[in-house]
Amino acid sequence: MAEVLSQQEIDLLLNKVKSGDEQTPAQTSEKEAVLFDFRLPNRISKNQLRTIRNINENFAESFSSFLVSKLQTIVNINVTSIDQIYYSEYILSVSNPACLYTFDIKNTDIKGILELNSDLALTLVDRLLGGSGVGSKQANLITPIEQKVLGVVVERVMYDLKKSWQIIDNLDFRLERFESDIDFAQITAQSESVLLISFEIMISDQTYMMNLCFATFAFDVILSKLNSQKLSTVRPTKYKGTTSGEIIKNHLYKTYLPIIIEFGKAKVSVKNLFELEKGDIIKLDTKISDEHPIKVGEKILFYGRAGVVNKHKAVKISRKADLNNKPE
Repeated sequence: MAEVLSQQEIDLLLNKVKSGDEQTPAQTSEKEAVLFDFRLPNRISKNQLRTIRNINENFAESFSSFLVSKLQTIVNINVTSIDQIYYSEYILSVSNPACLYTFDIKNTDIKGILELNSDLALTLVDRLLGGSGVGSKQANLITPIEQKVLGVVVERVMYDLKKSWQIIDNLDFRLERFESDIDFAQITAQSESVLLISFEIMISDQTYMMNLCFATFAFDVILSKLNSQKLSTVRPTKYKGTTSGEIIKNHLYKTYLPIIIEFGKAKVSVKNLFELEKGDIIKLDTKISDEHPIKVGEKILFYGRAGVVNKHKAVKISRKADLNNKPE
């Protein structure tokens, strides 16, 4: 039975409400406590994630160029998301059967998984074997023959990852094995956090997904380098110990330039020019024994003599030109 208040107790409560001593339930509000999980997988800062995104965008650009040349069709790859989740969550998101390739980084404890969407894997196999990419295979299980065909693509992924990460360190990505079941591709404990990088691959008018999963706990050494270096100012490892001038000079050495060889000059009147016919000869102001100027662009750099080498017309350089002279 509910407790019945006496008239005196009712009057006392009413007086407190009028005087403001008693707060109404609407005025009494306490902040709700939010539980904090100290095992949250957010081990990587926003600045580090931004750098990792830039690295993987470079990887996506390089890998898409490779697929364009191999598949002979339009291919676009975009980084859709970079998430920090528990490994147990990632396991639940992987289909069965799957197309998984485990890999590691040489001389480190870093392990990872390359996950190709089953439809993507079968499309790549079909196109690499000369098909149109629209296969009729019902099962998504990747056969050993298909694994061999995909090996070319996966090895290229390892190569492009190595090239993209060179701005941080010389990391050697090595392929381990193929797995169709995520339970056999264990790279860390289920309670540990992982870094999941998702890519959207557009081949012609079809869209597929590809994921890279790294064990975060082994990423600490690389994360420390991301803290002390800026992506815009880092020089690739292969250029360490060289100056900017040497790098530019090496690139200039590989630049192609047009070369013009001038065998002679002649002046012809407009009247004679219109009267020229097949078989007519235009007399030049040079002799066979004369040296011919060799121009690079508009500047004469060498002199040479005409001849034949292996039934091909050629010019042998006889001397360098005086660079102080003005172009003829």
